[in-house]
Amino acid sequence: MSTVPQAGGAPVDGVPPLLRAIVDDAALVAERPRPEMATVVDEHLAARATDAGGLLGSLVVPVSRLSELVAVLVKRRPSAPVPVALSVDTGLGGVPKALSLTSSRAALLDPRTVEMPAPHDVDSVWLERVTEFVPEDVVAVVEPRRPDADGSSDWLDGVRRVVDHGCRPKLRCGGGRAGAFPGVHDVAGFLALAVGAGRSFTASLGLQAAVRHTDPDTGFTHHGWLNLLVATVRALGARPDADVEDDIGEALRVTDGDTLAAELGGVGPDAAVRVRALFSSFGSTAVAAQGRELARLGLL
Repeated sequence: MSTVPQAGGAPVDGVPPLLRAIVDDAALVAERPRPEMATVVDEHLAARATDAGGLLGSLVVPVSRLSELVAVLVKRRPSAPVPVALSVDTGLGGVPKALSLTSSRAALLDPRTVEMPAPHDVDSVWLERVTEFVPEDVVAVVEPRRPDADGSSDWLDGVRRVVDHGCRPKLRCGGGRAGAFPGVHDVAGFLALAVGAGRSFTASLGLQAAVRHTDPDTGFTHHGWLNLLVATVRALGARPDADVEDDIGEALRVTDGDTLAAELGGVGPDAAVRVRALFSSFGSTAVAAQGRELARLGLL
């Protein structure tokens, strides 16, 4: 029996509103040997069928492998269209064809977002091209490239241009080298900017666990996605005279999962809606592990 109040109100299918559809399955874009499509699809559909299946958002699929995904889904015949996030790895010119394919396979695929990297100093000309290729009923997600050095004002300026243009900014939270993991300063700046502008955001690779921790094998310190969620809650509830980035930074540094769970347990239904209107989702290559960790913390 959970001792933590259900965050965001009564759960639906075992998952409270604050956590529903928050985990995007990023197995197909992981920085590792190319995964087998059939294996990824089978594991994704199996995860959706579990008690914690409501945690799952979209399956992130590279545009270059979309036809392969369709071929597997034709054989699997899912009971409902699979929500997908199209990860652009073929250039913007490939987006219309990809969206045309999803449209022709509406019984199998439900395209939610089109996600793409951009220069850290992304400008309005580049963003206008994105607008031309991504229709209004699909969300354009743009990830300005962040330099390894923490505290880059140029990178945050790029994030601000993405926000001002009406696109959803993405924060990459890790990778195969130490510099791919943003410091607390950069993450706090990103969150403060997005929340202050009222713009939804997403986070990608690197958030393998719910709580901040240091990997004993690599020595890399990973941000926790519950830390980001708590930081968003605090940013929304900050007093006008508060130092929002300091409050966010404090939340990002917490390494005790029970502390984070207790704070999230106090989030009511209305606040949950506001928080998730901002923190849309995060990408994980270990989706099954997320449900187990949340259950251990009493959040499911």
